[in-house]
Amino acid sequence: MTVAELHAWKESAATVVFVGGGPRTVGLLERFAASARELLDGRRVEIHVVDPYPVGGGRIWRREQSRLLWMNSMTSDVTIFTDESVECEGPIVPGPDLAGWVAGEGAVILEKAGLEAPGPMDFPPRLVQAEYLAWVWGRVVRDLPASVTTHRERAVELTADRRVILESGREIAADAVVLALGYLDRLPTASEAAWAAQAADAGLAYVPPGYTADVDLDGLWPNAPVIVRGFGQAFVDLMVLLTEGRGGWYDECDGLLRYHPSGDEPILYVGSRRGVPYHAKLGYTVPGTKPVPTRYLTKEALGDGPLDFDRDVLPLIEKELAYAHYQQLFLAHPARVRSSWESFAEALDGWTPVQGSQAGHPGSDGGFAAAVAAAVPDPADRFVRAEVDRPLAGAFFGERERFEQFLVALIEGDLLRRADSAYSADLAVFNSLLSVYSVLSRAITDGQLSDEDRVRRVEGEWHGFFSFVASGPPPRRLEELLALHRAGIVRFAGPDLEVALDNDQFVATSPGVAGEIRARAFVEARLPRPDVLATTDPLLRGLLDSGALAADELFAADGTSLGGGQLKADSRCRAIRADGSVHPALFLLGPSVSGSAGSSGFSRPHFNGPGFRQNDAVARDLLTLLAPTVRKEERHAS
Repeated sequence: MTVAELHAWKESAATVVFVGGGPRTVGLLERFAASARELLDGRRVEIHVVDPYPVGGGRIWRREQSRLLWMNSMTSDVTIFTDESVECEGPIVPGPDLAGWVAGEGAVILEKAGLEAPGPMDFPPRLVQAEYLAWVWGRVVRDLPASVTTHRERAVELTADRRVILESGREIAADAVVLALGYLDRLPTASEAAWAAQAADAGLAYVPPGYTADVDLDGLWPNAPVIVRGFGQAFVDLMVLLTEGRGGWYDECDGLLRYHPSGDEPILYVGSRRGVPYHAKLGYTVPGTKPVPTRYLTKEALGDGPLDFDRDVLPLIEKELAYAHYQQLFLAHPARVRSSWESFAEALDGWTPVQGSQAGHPGSDGGFAAAVAAAVPDPADRFVRAEVDRPLAGAFFGERERFEQFLVALIEGDLLRRADSAYSADLAVFNSLLSVYSVLSRAITDGQLSDEDRVRRVEGEWHGFFSFVASGPPPRRLEELLALHRAGIVRFAGPDLEVALDNDQFVATSPGVAGEIRARAFVEARLPRPDVLATTDPLLRGLLDSGALAADELFAADGTSLGGGQLKADSRCRAIRADGSVHPALFLLGPSVSGSAGSSGFSRPHFNGPGFRQNDAVARDLLTLLAPTVRKEERHAS
């Protein structure tokens, strides 16, 4: 390239279009700004961000939602900025985490928005995070050596020559495109469509899986019974919107929370597969504790070939979690054990967990079981994953009142334990779960697990266990749940809840509890299962239909369809076409993309979050793609 050609190249503007303006795009553009001066070599760049929702928070973290809805992360556990822990090629550009922002510049912003500033150990309203993300977006725009244009509408088409077409008909010619669409709406499954049709014919209210902040709850009438299946975060949001959101309020008397109904609340009968709510978030920290590299579930142990989840992976996970639990117990609470950590760890190293229905219990050889019995006298200090996962398995309680008394005691015990650092082994298990998840993500990206294992074992059973233990509600929400139960607003329906239609009513039954529940309303309180082949997004549907994008179509070993999975991308997040070729200028990020890191939540400060590392690598690839040719040649030569 001659000097004149290089000058002309620099003067011509490169155009990048980001479809989706949520936190992932904000984080990626922060990394783009960090490396731009090093890699762009002076070339002008125009950035377009397309999203019908405001850039920064996007749909999920928008300002236009109830201020009663909370995050399930503490203020001190959320950041958008890199810090000294992040291992990446680009420069570290520190910025305030959510707690630091709230205590500093954010205090004035929150006051103007009519929001109280949460403390570092509080679980803030989602609107606080919306304000933080809006502020981060403003800072990113100021730091970008590029012009930035936002478009409050949808992108509906991406042509083969990289023209992004918007709903309004406007076209943007792009040198590179990034799809960071976040969580996608999808068509209902066959069973959901059947439920909706039958409910409509019978004049019943049916609420399918969805994002609680977006669903219509008007059909859930005051004082009428409602069957709710799902006991996780979606249920907690539903509970809040149907109680405080309808005018009820709480006060505290002699240390006991009391709910005052408005009279507009329905009566919620809630159950699920486990029959219990997710564990409360831990209410303490232990200095110096953080996720550490896995000991048993390693890349070396898994090898490079195909894996059977039950045979090859789950036993290693069992050992990993047990090791984290007992190491913390032995080293932090030595008065509660009766042997040295070294001798106990030797027994654990030699343990081979059983497979199948007994997975999670000490092995049949008795060696590790005997070591646990001898060294850990209090059953409350022992870790048996299967019992943690299904605390009501096989139990029959008879009358509902007896079951509800048992469950109330279980929830009260959970609240006490999750607030007590004497049980810091629970925190060690939480951190180990994060490390395990990163190894599993790599095995999936490398194609080592079958479709059936990926959908049923990892995305279903394993992710369910992870969410149950690690992604539960703030403790206050479980206190509110108990107050609502005392007020008669929430009743407990039982484990393995089954729901059927009987003429003009929904009927719910549980094998653990006698009797049935009848109601004219039924809510599936959970998020829809990701399936990009069922997406309603016109842009993705067009790209999939044309073969410009490829997605997993998943099948069980017997040929049964498991539905669609995620969009396919290579290790650098570049889109893979249906013919297997890689698109050099189309990047895919987010929860609907295979191998996209950091999609399950915000990164924690000082934890070297994988989302940061991936954002940095993609940003530098984008910059190299846009840089003058001579610059690319220099980089490849180095």
